[in-house]
Amino acid sequence: MQHSIVLALFGFLLAAPAMFAQESENHVQVGVFADYFNLSRTSPHINFVGIGGRAAFNVRSNVQIEAEMAYDFSRNFTTTFSDGVNTRFVSTDLRTLHALFGPKFGTSGGPVRLFGTFKAGLINFSVSNQNGTSGFQSSLSDVTTGNTAAAVYPGAGLEGFVGPIGLRAEVGDEIYFKNGTHNNLRVTFGPTLRF
Repeated sequence: MQHSIVLALFGFLLAAPAMFAQESENHVQVGVFADYFNLSRTSPHINFVGIGGRAAFNVRSNVQIEAEMAYDFSRNFTTTFSDGVNTRFVSTDLRTLHALFGPKFGTSGGPVRLFGTFKAGLINFSVSNQNGTSGFQSSLSDVTTGNTAAAVYPGAGLEGFVGPIGLRAEVGDEIYFKNGTHNNLRVTFGPTLRF
């Protein structure tokens, strides 16, 4: 019994510096971002722009678990007729909702950090002629009943901080699986707060 107490005390003394070092680290990071999504399945490609938010918590100083969601608004695109001269703007009521979750691995320390991420989740395609707020709400309700596909997202980026406030830019390939594999460029940029 006395041997077990000595081992437990020794283990605690070895772990104590790591526990106290964690006290000075920022544990949570939240942010909003502008989202660019190039839907490459259509011809011509449709470039969506939207907004999103993300939240993360530290597992280690250079590893975070992150969740994010973004909503892309309906878009206009240009189509060219077969004569090659006439063009027309076409409005699409297609909107996308992205929900992703996974780890983010970054360089340690310093005000500027490089990072890589690999997230998994879903992408939902919905058609709506509603305004942005109502369209977002209907997209959320359509996740279980609508046109939803599994998605993975490998990406990389750069973030810089002045104290707790920072900016983050990220680029990656959002791959969704629906009647095959579809690769789509995705870029995000926005402010971040860590505490």
